[in-house]
Amino acid sequence: DWCPHNDHVIASGSEDCTVMVWQIPEHGLSQPLTEPVVVLEGHSKRVGIIAWHPTARNVLLSAGCDNVVLIWNVGTAEELYRLDGLHPDLIYSASWSRDGARFCTACKDKSVRVIDPRRGTVVAEKERAHEGARPMRAIFLADGKIFTTGFSRMSERQLALWDTENLEEPMGLQELDSSNGALLPFYDPDTNVVYVCGKGDSSIRYFEITEEPPYIHFLNTFTSKEPQRGMGWMPKRGLDVSKCEIARFFKLHERKCEPIIMTVPRK
Repeated sequence: DWCPHNDHVIASGSEDCTVMVWQIPEHGLSQPLTEPVVVLEGHSKRVGIIAWHPTARNVLLSAGCDNVVLIWNVGTAEELYRLDGLHPDLIYSASWSRDGARFCTACKDKSVRVIDPRRGTVVAEKERAHEGARPMRAIFLADGKIFTTGFSRMSERQLALWDTENLEEPMGLQELDSSNGALLPFYDPDTNVVYVCGKGDSSIRYFEITEEPPYIHFLNTFTSKEPQRGMGWMPKRGLDVSKCEIARFFKLHERKCEPIIMTVPRK
């Protein structure tokens, strides 16, 4: 995950239970990096999730297969908070709110939780946010709502929008199809567009989130021939605005990584 406050810093989680922070040279890589600037040790199993704090420098969240969330001071390599016992099963995703006061998680027990890290408590929880047994994802939107992807009981892929003040029922729920790849959401707060990429799909669907019902509005689908093994995306600061670029994805193939550029045409 690229650091939002320093374009030359990137963090990674690993099978060896560590989180490492790397400094990319000023003019890019001329050879592979092998020496991290910081190693953060505190998890007992593989670390699958990392997320930089959006507003505080040098604060990093990590979540491992040990069902523990750690929040680090990267500058001193110290644990700020250890959030243990809040998740009974594997954590699928973690996402900070825009101001960094809270974060939300999606868990294998089918619950979405909103957590206050300073108090170490769950401030809101939705059990069975998606009924299906396959992986879910949850992300905070700019206005404090939560967008989730998951599966129905009949294994239909779903998107949902939730108000954290009332998690009883989703504000909006859409069923997409019955493919079995987990849906990865990517959110752009500037345009309020969520891009949804399915593992094994060969398409990217995108939706606008608005204040009016049905709240989740389908915009379009980008389709290609090859299925994607994974997807990443460029931080907004790396886009070429002179070419009206609003998003750039990096699609993982078996032997290559392909950039996919989204632009808004201007006359």
